[in-house]
Amino acid sequence: MTEINILRSGEPGYPALLKEIKDHPKELYYIGNIDLLNKRCAAIVGSRNTNQYGRSTAVDVASRLAEKDIVIVSGMARGIDTCAHRGALKVGGSTVAVLGCGVDVCYPSDNRELKKRIEEKGVVISEYPPGTEAKTYHFPQRNRIISGLSEVTIVVQARNESGALITAELAASQGRDVCAIPGNIDSQYSLGGNKLIKDGAHPIASIADVMEIMGLAGVDEKAAERLLSDTENRIFSLLIDKGETTVDELCLILDKPPGYVSSIVTVMELKGVIFTALGKIFIAKG
Repeated sequence: MTEINILRSGEPGYPALLKEIKDHPKELYYIGNIDLLNKRCAAIVGSRNTNQYGRSTAVDVASRLAEKDIVIVSGMARGIDTCAHRGALKVGGSTVAVLGCGVDVCYPSDNRELKKRIEEKGVVISEYPPGTEAKTYHFPQRNRIISGLSEVTIVVQARNESGALITAELAASQGRDVCAIPGNIDSQYSLGGNKLIKDGAHPIASIADVMEIMGLAGVDEKAAERLLSDTENRIFSLLIDKGETTVDELCLILDKPPGYVSSIVTVMELKGVIFTALGKIFIAKG
């Protein structure tokens, strides 16, 4: 049987960031590596009902942050939460699942295998005693823990009624950074995130924006060599030599059409190794 442990407020190891919030839980039940709660954490949340763009974006953002040794915090719900956890695990990173039930209860039940992986590679936590079944009113309450553990809360996709918006509001009230991925104004999946941006959340146009907010922007040459394709590495090396360049200059150097070069640059920007400004391309500094 999996061992369930308990950590009380005031005991050594209780997460310092979580203790800053006024209504922090007095007890945390957990399975896994509780030390992860005192590492740098980022929450990635969103709707249970989402589309392929939202799912792939959640995986990508979580993977990139996990590669920087950031612990990914989410609620193990269907949709964006599940993708965030999987993104972290995909690259061998760490993740925290904050449940709205006891840590020995798997909700939703179809995430049983994911829960097992998180217990082995991360930590599953809850303020509710073992055996507590998931209740609708538990989830808004547990959201303060998701945001409370995290330096930044990133909303990937959220409908207007999404619980992710509650997490974002809690993060803001706790004095934490709130970010949102902008989306199509005609999409029901983007209504909540776009509203957050309108209300002052950081818009995330590329993963480099998250890295900058967390002070993680940029990669060194050795990391770039592992992360980038041959063509991307060539562009990266040119930028190291030149300091800055333009798409037109890269077209001449690579002898490739603008559409091809622009697509490569876009991918590199999503990977957080470069950024563009005023028509020029720069290396994202770490």
